[in-house]
Amino acid sequence: MTPDEAYANSAYIPDGEAYYARWDAAAAAFRNTATDKDLGVAYGRGARQTYDFYRPIGPSLGTVVIVHGGYWLAGSPDMFSHLAAGSLGRGLACAMPSHTLCPDVRIADITAEIKTAIDAIAARTDGPLYVVGHSAGGHLVARMACEDIAPDWAHRVARVMAISPLGDLAPLMGTTMNDTLGLTTEEARLESPIHHRVRDVAVTAWVGGDERPAFLQQAKGLHDAWGCDLTIDPGRHHFDVIEGLEDATSPMMRALLS
Repeated sequence: MTPDEAYANSAYIPDGEAYYARWDAAAAAFRNTATDKDLGVAYGRGARQTYDFYRPIGPSLGTVVIVHGGYWLAGSPDMFSHLAAGSLGRGLACAMPSHTLCPDVRIADITAEIKTAIDAIAARTDGPLYVVGHSAGGHLVARMACEDIAPDWAHRVARVMAISPLGDLAPLMGTTMNDTLGLTTEEARLESPIHHRVRDVAVTAWVGGDERPAFLQQAKGLHDAWGCDLTIDPGRHHFDVIEGLEDATSPMMRALLS
């Protein structure tokens, strides 16, 4: 199996390409009905340095931050707005940051952008923070748990949940997407969470049982490196594994808030 095949997802998911349109439709419907929201709030000067913020009915019990995936090359909060529903149903606010994409920046720059985004989100909120990300977003939130990232809000993080995370970037150097990512051996090591010490924070690696073997290996690798919780979600693949974030009563939401 080539590295490209190992990290391909939609080609190995039934009707995989249709998920993008489904997400767009569900996200748009959610935004249209959400009554208490701030969209496109700037946390920096870049065009994509913004976040969307949704408030629950009544006083907020904390904030869930959801970081999108897309291999640092694509994606935006606009595709996943509906994932805020589970948080709101639990009385939590939900913030969804965007970031500049490669090749305009390097992955290390995106890590810094997400830290800056959460700086801004933390400054406007009270209570615990629950930091969640999927795929490349799983990498980014895992980086937020590393000792070399020392934000002022670190003590407020109740849990980091890295869904289908990329904890080791070295295998991506052999993919054609690295023509755009531009990962070097040094950057792959420095930006791989498995090569960092984790802060004293609860971390869960969550992965679908039907995901590509490479993603199962990545999640297990993060678990092995950090001794963090690992959940293998039976019957879930790379695209539907995130659906638990929509449902306030799902096992995923229960684990996030445990």
